[in-house]
Amino acid sequence: MAVTMAEISKLRTMTGAGMMDCKNALTEAAGDFEKAIEIIRKKGQATAAKRSDREASEGCVLGAAVEGFAALIALKCETDFVAKNADFIALTKSILDTAMAAKAKSLEEVKSLAIDGRTVAELVTDRSGVTGEKMEVDYYEFVEGGSAAAYIHPGNKLVSLVAFAEKDADETLRGVAMHIAAMSPVAIDEAAVPQKIKDNELSVAIEKTKTELVAKEVEVALKKAGINPAHVDSEDHIESNMSKGWITAEDAAKAREIKTTVTAEKSASLPEQKVNSIAAGRMAKFYKEYTLLEQKYEGGGEEAGKITVKELLAKKHYTCVAFKRVTLNQE
Repeated sequence: MAVTMAEISKLRTMTGAGMMDCKNALTEAAGDFEKAIEIIRKKGQATAAKRSDREASEGCVLGAAVEGFAALIALKCETDFVAKNADFIALTKSILDTAMAAKAKSLEEVKSLAIDGRTVAELVTDRSGVTGEKMEVDYYEFVEGGSAAAYIHPGNKLVSLVAFAEKDADETLRGVAMHIAAMSPVAIDEAAVPQKIKDNELSVAIEKTKTELVAKEVEVALKKAGINPAHVDSEDHIESNMSKGWITAEDAAKAREIKTTVTAEKSASLPEQKVNSIAAGRMAKFYKEYTLLEQKYEGGGEEAGKITVKELLAKKHYTCVAFKRVTLNQE
């Protein structure tokens, strides 16, 4: 049967599907709108199943705050073109608004929330059928306190949340949210850094320290042998510098022997106390650079770059109780 443009437009308004999808669905359903909607939904399910193994690396991240509760949601898709679509952004906002109203506490809870009689999970599947791309609600985070703020970085790819213990906090609240977006701290303070991160950073610090101490001993041994360490710091350099006449084949052989022998000897006899002491210094630097309170404040205003976040909050008598940060950008 023939369908009218008015009918196609009506179905498009109801489903968000494309003109041809609406026309084909109405034709197949013989003008029955309920059947046409079901056809479009089944197409969304088929598309979602077909593209389930695809990577959804683009998307939209939005956040909001009401009184002492702030939340963010990330709706992901395959291409930046879809991520910037007004309907896609509107769906992300609708999901966020619903999650905020329910004060949802988990991603699974968000997926099960209803919007106009459909669950969030079902709506995302429906939208997948409209765009032909894999879509998923991949991140949901929230914070609670006496007051809270959300900062959405331009582009809808990065959102940060922060909560203070105190009610009615001033513009400092938003400034700290902006700082978190910019500086990407891993925890509020050293005590709050997850043990897994501490263990990993300490392991890296110890290995880096050992490598540097051994390299220093090798450098000393090479200089004693009359060899410029910079000329033999890699096999490529050794070969290149021999071809240029900067070092002889004998020097190259001697350098290789020194590097092998000294590396083995010094690696086996490094003083543990010295290694641990230097590694502890590296960890202190890590906490200063990656914990919120120890970072230099970069949230704007006259204090930016002059004092730490801890000092800023102390001046205001504020206490940060929680923060979250989600980005779809590669960092």
